[in-house]
Amino acid sequence: MSTYKNFLSSLEVSLRSANRNSQDIELIAVSKKKSATDIQSVIDEGHLSFGENQIQEIEKKWPDLKKFNSNIELHFIGSIQSRKVEQIHKHCEVIHSIDRKKIVKKFAELEASGDIKRKYFIQINTGNESQKSGVLFDEAEEFISDCKSNYNLNIIGLMCLPPINEDPRKHFSKLADLAKKFNLNCLSMGMSGDYQVALECGATHIRIGTHIFGERS
Repeated sequence: MSTYKNFLSSLEVSLRSANRNSQDIELIAVSKKKSATDIQSVIDEGHLSFGENQIQEIEKKWPDLKKFNSNIELHFIGSIQSRKVEQIHKHCEVIHSIDRKKIVKKFAELEASGDIKRKYFIQINTGNESQKSGVLFDEAEEFISDCKSNYNLNIIGLMCLPPINEDPRKHFSKLADLAKKFNLNCLSMGMSGDYQVALECGATHIRIGTHIFGERS
């Protein structure tokens, strides 16, 4: 059995344990640093949702992969540089990491001037870590309100990356409570090491790399 199929079996167990339905969860296969051949093998098993965090890598691998595989949904999960916004918007159907007004304005301008509409998550820095991207938790309510009121973007939910040395449950719960306050139905949270906890806390999008592709070299 492939690594991917093995993980699907483990995921089913975790979903039952968390009393969640597989139809309510989007599994994002994080394919950063993986070759087009590795990615194609997962596509061949029926998977269509992938995550990348570098636009250079996306431009190198994904135009051809998308050309030969319809219905691929590509998720941008890295921090966003303002000069890369246009390329990210061009290649990625879902963007998980908007966190600055400057970035929001650039995406809004692109959508106003063209026909391509994307889905967006606001990244929240639930641990208020200075080295990490994301809207500081104390500033999150004002930022979300402003994005929803003043920019015509399809903001579907919130995303977070908990601090490495803290219990992720606390951070996932904070994110879920914040999303509920703004009637945002999607939660992008949980990776290979903590996705079970994320599912218990209401995750709708989990970002899994190692359990699908194996360890990165």
